[in-house]
Amino acid sequence: MTHRTHSRGGRRPLLLSVSLLVVLLAATGVVLGLRGDDADPDEAARAGAQRFLDAWAAGEPERAAGYTDDPEAARSLLESVATQLRAEDVEFAPAGPVTAADGEDGADARTVPFTVTFTLPGLGDWSYASEAVLRPGGADGGWQVAWRPALVHPELGEEQTLVLNQGRGERAPVLAADGSELAGPGTVWEVSIWPGRLTDRDAAWAALDALGAGIDTDALAGRVAAAGEDEAVPVVTLREAAFEEHAERLRAVPGLQFAEGTRQLTHAARAVVGAVDPGSGAGVSGLEERYDERLAGTASAAVVIANRASGAAVETLHAWEGGEPGEPVVTTLDPAAQRAAEEALADAGREGAIVALRPSTGEVLAAADWPADGFSRSLSGQLAPGSTFKVVTAAALLEGGMTPQDVVGCPRYVTVNGFTYENQDEFELAPDTTLREAFAASCNTALIEHRDRFADDTLHTTAQAFGIGAEWRVGASTFDGGVPVAGDENELAASLIGQGRVQASPLVMASVAATVADGTFRQPVLVPDAAGAPHEAPTTLAPATVEALRSMMRATVTEGSASALAGVPGLPHGKTGTAEFETADGELSTNAWIIGYLGERDVAFAVVLEDGGSGGRDAGPVAAAFLTALEP
Repeated sequence: MTHRTHSRGGRRPLLLSVSLLVVLLAATGVVLGLRGDDADPDEAARAGAQRFLDAWAAGEPERAAGYTDDPEAARSLLESVATQLRAEDVEFAPAGPVTAADGEDGADARTVPFTVTFTLPGLGDWSYASEAVLRPGGADGGWQVAWRPALVHPELGEEQTLVLNQGRGERAPVLAADGSELAGPGTVWEVSIWPGRLTDRDAAWAALDALGAGIDTDALAGRVAAAGEDEAVPVVTLREAAFEEHAERLRAVPGLQFAEGTRQLTHAARAVVGAVDPGSGAGVSGLEERYDERLAGTASAAVVIANRASGAAVETLHAWEGGEPGEPVVTTLDPAAQRAAEEALADAGREGAIVALRPSTGEVLAAADWPADGFSRSLSGQLAPGSTFKVVTAAALLEGGMTPQDVVGCPRYVTVNGFTYENQDEFELAPDTTLREAFAASCNTALIEHRDRFADDTLHTTAQAFGIGAEWRVGASTFDGGVPVAGDENELAASLIGQGRVQASPLVMASVAATVADGTFRQPVLVPDAAGAPHEAPTTLAPATVEALRSMMRATVTEGSASALAGVPGLPHGKTGTAEFETADGELSTNAWIIGYLGERDVAFAVVLEDGGSGGRDAGPVAAAFLTALEP
């Protein structure tokens, strides 16, 4: 056998080459004979349809159209469908055997059935059956698709296209405790420029600068110069109140134009409630973002056949369930308290926050921030609380057996391992100063002098009775404070006066005051039906400790650093704080704090003004204005 094989060796390479060629052609998808007279017409038609569908699925309408007998019409419709449906994916699959086409398409024409599956954004898959008619004799020798709109969808006619119509569900409002809207539809004014009519650019820039909206008029001037004379150049969108305040001056400038419209707006507690993107209608911050799905409801959607010229829907092919309105989010915010807090901050004109709570329940009555559209420092700020934290420090001393009448002194300086601590403005009190007096005057050195009464974890443990450092379930994003175990003696000294690694938000410090007012920590809550089980403090303060803290906070108002509250009705109690911090430039600055509660009313509060000032002198008057404005 070996011999016979060798004797025929002259012909074997040719036969092997032909066989190999057939295998290679089959592997690359080219089947010999498909284009010749002996080709299987069904398979040839299916192959022609497949290359058209593959190009369509790949998002290449021009290539797909090239496999048809009317490339321009095919490309135009395929591009229109891609634009109007905005499909994330398109897939095709065979849907049955190839059959002879109707006689009008020619004796050799074949019909190739297939299914189309569009994956539509946010809706999932939409499928239907269609078919393509193919004829032999394409320019490249392959079978050619007979173009007709019905190939894209069986019910599609001339000058028609497929369109995905989506309608947003009616967005529900964010509500205050009394059912009034904190966020909902509101009137806005779109300000734009008509370049061809802008005759006094200096007057226009001055009027726009006066809005205080942060408009870069230099960049705007460049956009106006690059625009056509009759092209509207958008400038800014103003709330109705802001527009009306400046309307007379704006309308006096030729070339400025205005269009009234409606948008979803936040009317109060803007930093906390958040905002909605005007384009997408989705919540992008605050409660609007956290509860976006609930507020937005269910959008309606349908694929329709539409007239390409007019855009009018001709027939609905498929509709999805939806169009349900959103569900409101109800907060505990009290409109009067929120308004009073926002007005007090606006009058101060300083970055800061005010939080008010109901001590008996933990309900958040007000959460105001300045600037109004800025960061929600009221709930999420991470700041050193300064001497307002002395409420916790004093609680630890009282729990350890000290009384308000015990002498603690108040020297001008205390040195700990070479680091000198002092009181604000370097004041000192008599050596027989009591704890009550030192607390009222906010004496740092008195507490640091008695640091030997504290273990490294004493403050950390005592803070737990105020809920600090736990995970709160408020129904909103919050920073719930932190009081780490002291790593050394200097860290302990700083922690005793609310510095070092001790951090809190205004919400946390309002809760500290509320805990003293009620006698028990009650976790703050803003959105009751979404807050979940509230955190419960693992330890509680002794009744004697609570009473002593109340008397000391009252003394701080009547004879100490919180005297700015002395004239406020409702028996105010308070504690001031001035927290030092280093700015980004390496400079030393302060945050001004005051916390407290009204003994005759169910209200606790915290006020912070950032970057400059002291608690008594700066935060105190803001707190007094807020509390005085509260409705009885």
